[in-house]
Amino acid sequence: MTRSADERAPVGEIAMAGFSRAGFLRGRVGAPPAAARPPWALDGEHRFTAACDACGRCVDACPAKIITTDRAGRPAMNFQAGACDFCGACADACPTGALRRAEGAAPWHMVAVVGTACLSLRAVDCRICGEHCEPRAIRFRPLGGGRRLPDVDAALCTGCGGCVAPCPVTAIAIRPHGQEPKIQEMEKAACG
Repeated sequence: MTRSADERAPVGEIAMAGFSRAGFLRGRVGAPPAAARPPWALDGEHRFTAACDACGRCVDACPAKIITTDRAGRPAMNFQAGACDFCGACADACPTGALRRAEGAAPWHMVAVVGTACLSLRAVDCRICGEHCEPRAIRFRPLGGGRRLPDVDAALCTGCGGCVAPCPVTAIAIRPHGQEPKIQEMEKAACG
């Protein structure tokens, strides 16, 4: 059976939903997290994708050039390219209302999440993410044995992504508030 180019899995990917060869070899076999949408995106992935027509105006309007597109052509944040300063240019450029900036409303409810690959958990004195965190939301609590537990204060974290690109081991991701691991889970992973 011959498949068209659109039906074939991209190079380097297993033809199974949510899996990539690299992720499989690294032990990441779950479905990838949903793309982080630009600030002021409609709540709920379904609502956002129903409203977004993938016009690309928000991508072009972003002065930081950190908005890219997902496989469907819809906007997604690329924090490896930099941080969001919440200027609102993306929402102002959106013709469909998929990005809807409201006076006084928070741009989103996203926070930085530090994973177990963090060097500080492995007794390496790395605090680069904390140094790049403008609101000072990332602190390091001593665990003993030279290890430090990175602690993100969700009340201070804006989810701007300024800590993501500087991390030398890509241990930081920006996720919806409420999906961050509990401190106890991080301590168990670090000590276990």
